[in-house]
Amino acid sequence: MRKERKDKFYIATKAGRRLPKQEARGYSRENFTSFIEHSLKNLETDAIDLLQLHCPPTDVYYMPEIFGMLDDFVKSGKLQYYGVSVEKVEEALKAIEFPGVQSVQIIFNMFRHRPAELFFAEANRRRVGILARVPLASGMLTGKMRADTSFEATDHREFNRHGEKFDVGETFSGVDYATGLKAVEELKAVCPPGWTLTQFALRWILMFPAVTCAIPGAKRAAQVEENVAAASQTPLTPETMDKIREIYAKLVREQVHHYW
Repeated sequence: MRKERKDKFYIATKAGRRLPKQEARGYSRENFTSFIEHSLKNLETDAIDLLQLHCPPTDVYYMPEIFGMLDDFVKSGKLQYYGVSVEKVEEALKAIEFPGVQSVQIIFNMFRHRPAELFFAEANRRRVGILARVPLASGMLTGKMRADTSFEATDHREFNRHGEKFDVGETFSGVDYATGLKAVEELKAVCPPGWTLTQFALRWILMFPAVTCAIPGAKRAAQVEENVAAASQTPLTPETMDKIREIYAKLVREQVHHYW
């Protein structure tokens, strides 16, 4: 961020890291204060527009005092709003019981349909924003991966396929690699002419009115442009939406639906 920037922008950041359940105690006022003050200094701003707890242990959602601390930071003006990033639908539903939670980041994509069943309606009722994270299933839904695609040893798509380091649902959305490739080939067959599979996957997410935005990653300007163009694509037809559901039910649902 540069001081001379004059157009309107918003600052959103995450707090925390993946912690085992016994480390829920790490979400303390002291740690929050340290993180927020350092962020304000580094960003050269007086307030963070949106602070999101990043995948805290499930125990945190049963600790009202933690959300009370965040309310205090809002009252002091250090934060404008706060939200959470979750692994499971159940965590999302529990989080929005706290009235201060204004946004939820949740994995939602063509391989992860479950959030739309109950959580979306409840979030909409409570006027909570939904940020669809991992919208391209760790890149699988770009359609660019093959059976012989290799990844660096430090890439979670290599070292975390079975949840060795953190929730397995983060990597390819919990779908095993071979099944993911098979599903992608079937999705390509129903992708509208002239669209990339990336745009197809992102436009599908935007078909759900409860979703505030999708947050795909990008390493190059061309990828950013491709991602943004998805929002301008025509709505998917009911027939196409049905075909996507059929592919999910046939190939993916059993691996992920009742876990996340």
